Order: sequence, then C-alpha cells, then structure tokens
Amino acid sequence: MDLKLEGNAALVTASSSGLGKASAKALAREGADVLVNGRDPERLEEAVDEIGSVASGAVVGHTADITEKAEVEGLVTRTVEEFGRLDHLVTSAGGPAPFRPLEADDEEWYATYDLLVMSVVRAVRAAAPHLRADGGGTIVTITSRTVKEASPGNVLSSSVRMGVIGLEKTLSKELAPAVRANAVLPGSHETPRIEQLIEYAVERGEIESYEAGLEDRTEDVPVGRLGDPMELGDLVAYLSSPRSGYVNGQAVTIDGGAGSSTL
Repeated sequence: MDLKLEGNAALVTASSSGLGKASAKALAREGADVLVNGRDPERLEEAVDEIGSVASGAVVGHTADITEKAEVEGLVTRTVEEFGRLDHLVTSAGGPAPFRPLEADDEEWYATYDLLVMSVVRAVRAAAPHLRADGGGTIVTITSRTVKEASPGNVLSSSVRMGVIGLEKTLSKELAPAVRANAVLPGSHETPRIEQLIEYAVERGEIESYEAGLEDRTEDVPVGRLGDPMELGDLVAYLSSPRSGYVNGQAVTIDGGAGSSTL
C-alpha cells in the first residue's frame, strides 16, 4: 500500500533507538524526509545511517534533550530549515525508572512529567503553526498501554502518561480539521527499554534471570512473542498518512492482544 508520504517532512523525537527509531525508519521508507533526534551524538549518527539505508528522501540527525524547552523548539526550527516544511510530528520518549506506588519521590514525579508530558506540549506548541500550513498534518504520540491498564510496579508511567492521552484527545478537536492527532499504546516490544525493565526486575529480586523476564513478558501475549519495533513503526506511518484520514483522536493499542481492557 502506498501511504502517499513521499515529499512530506516528519520530525520524530527521541528517535535514535527503540520505538522512536522504528517510527522514523518506517516514515523514511515511505518516502518522507525525516529529522531524527537523540541525545547521544554517536548513537544518533548510527541511527541516521541505519534509517538512511532504507530512505528515498532525506534523513537528518539533530542532537537535543527533549526535556529542555529551547532544544525542543530547536528541533522544529531545524526540521523546517532542512525540509522547508513540517507535515508530521511523532513524539517519543524514554520511559521512567519503574517504581511501586509509594517509592518515587517528588523529584522523580516532576522529572517524569517533564519528560513524558511537557516534551510533547512543547513540541506541539512549536510545530502546530507548521502542521496547519500546506493543507494540514498529523501528530502521533507514542505512549504505553499502561494508560489503559496500570502497572503497579511502574507507577510513574501508569500515572503520568495519562496526561499525554488527555492532551492528544484535546488536540484532535482543537486542531481539526487541519491536523489529526492520535496516540499509539505499545505493549512489550524488543527494545532497549524492555531490556532495562527486565534488568531492573532482576536487581529487585522480582525475577530470577533475564531469560525468565523475557518468558514472563510473553506468557500473557496471545500471539506468543514480543513485538517487532517495525510493526509499531508501520502503524505510526499509517496514522501519519492520508490513508488514515478518518482516524482522529484515537488511542491505538499494539500489544499482541495481551491487554484485557475492552476499550
């Protein structure tokens, strides 16, 4: 299926690894010009090379910390400078450290809010005028399935990410019809983040080994495996494309059927 993204320009935050990188790669593969973002220059360069290997458009890297307001604004400015436009904003972010409900202190809560919510607010604020131009654009926020089913061992993600969903739903009405806004709620995918969470669980004595953690992650997944990050990337590309033109204000779960929520 041709997603009709050729010649479009996309910014994907926190895209030097994991689900952000997969999203940037999927957009680039469909012909969009893509600005890739990360904090580590070396890892960012590697990601740009990898994404560029499948791209038919331009792929540009830009180092920035998405918890810094000026640097987020700089990402939007650089995208427009490089490509002359901005059609698609995809927001991604590394997850917070897992804590049980009463373990995290105030500093952890505020830092998580800055990382997961304010990074999106600032990116949308800077990008909106460009997304509204030239016939409109899209916003896709990558969050987590924990917004539908809270994880007791990951209270920061379960609580704070809800703010992103509230923002996304509001934007879907406020910016329409020029801009559509949707969210993607991933379950467990084969990313460095999942490796980190399993390692945390081993350190806390919750599981015996990394292998046991992987087995635990797939035990309740009906399709019997972790997700391939590119499967999520393809979903992001679809939601960014005119092929999904009647999809707006939705939170789409991609977890292999592991969740029990009916909505």
